[in-house]
Amino acid sequence: MAEEKRNEGIIFVISGPSGSGKGTVMSFLKELYPEAGLAVSATTRPMRDYEAEGREYFFKTREEFERLLAEGEILEHTVYNGNLYGTLKSEADRILGEGSDLLLEIEVDGASQIKRLFGDRAVSIMLIAPSGEEQARRLRGRGTDSEEVIAGRVARAYEEIRQAPSYDYVTVNENDRAKECAEGILGIIRAEHKRSRRMAAYIHDYFPDDDM
Repeated sequence: MAEEKRNEGIIFVISGPSGSGKGTVMSFLKELYPEAGLAVSATTRPMRDYEAEGREYFFKTREEFERLLAEGEILEHTVYNGNLYGTLKSEADRILGEGSDLLLEIEVDGASQIKRLFGDRAVSIMLIAPSGEEQARRLRGRGTDSEEVIAGRVARAYEEIRQAPSYDYVTVNENDRAKECAEGILGIIRAEHKRSRRMAAYIHDYFPDDDM
């Protein structure tokens, strides 16, 4: 039997503003595509009681994080509520080195950093609510924040959605259809593996003497 050919792992960057339902969609996607790798991020925020090192995050001091950043050991990073968050190069190398796809659930600014680093090997997908009205309704529906805080989050969501044209794909998370949305993202993943440039090894077998 001929040796099975495998495409190299692809980095799938998935972003979405607060209220897009990204967390629920990602939970379904992990169930639908368990063979994909998930990079555990590093953060400078304190560990919570229910968390464990290397499970939710790799917890770093600000000095440790900044040193890793200076050494090129953090691929992308962002600041949220005064704390640093980033993707460790070692985590990405581990997953991609196994030939697995890498799923990165990161912010918009981090997505642009990954695209600059990896080019066509990284595929970016933005997840949005079906409308601005629905986006705001979801944020208000939590009932835990003041109107001032909600207004700030809505404004930030609009700023992030404005970056959608720079993404490879945009997918809409319709109400109560998070699993269907995850299935759509899985369809994108499967289609990306069939792009002609990623099937070059198969095509080359037909013309082994050609310099294609």
